[in-house]
Amino acid sequence: MNTPVADGFSMPPEWAPHERTWMAWPGPNFTFGEEGDDTLADARRAWAAVARAVRRYEPVTVVAGPGQLEGARALLGDGIELVERELNDAWMRDIGPTFLTDGKGNLAAADWVFNGWGAQEWARWERDEKIAEQVAALAGARRYATPLVNEGGGIHVDGEGTVLLTETVQLDPGRNPDLTKEEVEAEIHAHLGTTKAIWLPRGLAADYGQFGTRGHVDIVAAFARPGVVMVHTQPNPDHPDHAICNEIAKLLRSATDARGRQLEVVEIPAPTVIEEDGELVDYSYINHLQCNDGIVLCAFDDPRDEEAAAIFRRLFPGRTVTLVDARTIFAAGGGIHCITQQQPKV
Repeated sequence: MNTPVADGFSMPPEWAPHERTWMAWPGPNFTFGEEGDDTLADARRAWAAVARAVRRYEPVTVVAGPGQLEGARALLGDGIELVERELNDAWMRDIGPTFLTDGKGNLAAADWVFNGWGAQEWARWERDEKIAEQVAALAGARRYATPLVNEGGGIHVDGEGTVLLTETVQLDPGRNPDLTKEEVEAEIHAHLGTTKAIWLPRGLAADYGQFGTRGHVDIVAAFARPGVVMVHTQPNPDHPDHAICNEIAKLLRSATDARGRQLEVVEIPAPTVIEEDGELVDYSYINHLQCNDGIVLCAFDDPRDEEAAAIFRRLFPGRTVTLVDARTIFAAGGGIHCITQQQPKV
């Protein structure tokens, strides 16, 4: 069986040039509520704000459900492409394809099995499980289907052979109950072109709640460039993430990448807010999108927003940092990275 790696493909890092960013439009469902509900209206405004911010740097295509193009256009404005496909939810990072390139002008896509973040009882995915194939076709990408259950938010690559994974995601009994760690790694490497996996033990505490992903890495740690990894840290010792983040930072500091480099760890402090409406939050600046010449960064109307933006400006001196309020997105279970999926230039 042909694999992307056997055919010369690999996943470029997020800082490589993009052709465009793909998003999905919130529709009526268990997460957002029904048409006319404030939660759905708020979600659509939040998704639109992210789409418009990304559009400053690169083209954006938004997939919207049947009958929703007109409403989406009204909020998105001109200059953002819209296509109509059936959707259950709106997390393009997880339901969309993972794009690959071969350095010869060809585009491919890894199509993971999507099963509602480990077949969570509230989730529906009979439409979303087909979106990766549909988006790959729209992008003109060669599709490689894999039997591995995985989501785009569960991986982060450095473009030089290293991938970050989480034990509670890829080894989740609700995702891949019959696979060993070695088997998961082999399938990941065969589709991403990576050779070294660094496993985090778990994700942030609130990511195990009702709408959580059970530990997606893209809210905890992300490469800034080869050899440098950004890590979410929780300065408040009373927060359950304090110990988790310390453990992850320690693990990453002791890790080497695929090239044998000791990783440099840059800590990004969490926002000061710990709870909303009595519920623990996992607000994180790690969940950003790198665009062409820009960074679209989560904001929380928090004193640490500007502190985080300053760290990102230092790490990415050639890119403009744009802050977008992400509280509504996090209330639904994710952040800016979770609702976007980059298509690399070939």
